[in-house]
Amino acid sequence: MNRYLVMAMRSPDFDPAMVQPHLDFLQGLRTGGRLELSGGFSDETGGAYLMLAPSLDEALVIVQQDPAYTCGGWDITVYEWQAR
Repeated sequence: MNRYLVMAMRSPDFDPAMVQPHLDFLQGLRTGGRLELSGGFSDETGGAYLMLAPSLDEALVIVQQDPAYTCGGWDITVYEWQAR
């Protein structure tokens, strides 16, 4: 498994009602053993999560199911992370 850092930055059309569905999605990843870390930034501009997937393609498929992605209220970027 590889690690992927997912940055989720709130955009101007951010809908606060989508925070709970996003958190529920993250809990599903955690339950499934795919989530290592997650959290919001203290300035409330967004957050990040560190997930596990076998490839970047699969990581993108997973992220595209995140309500933060599907609602369009966040700018989502995925990075393959080579932690040392």
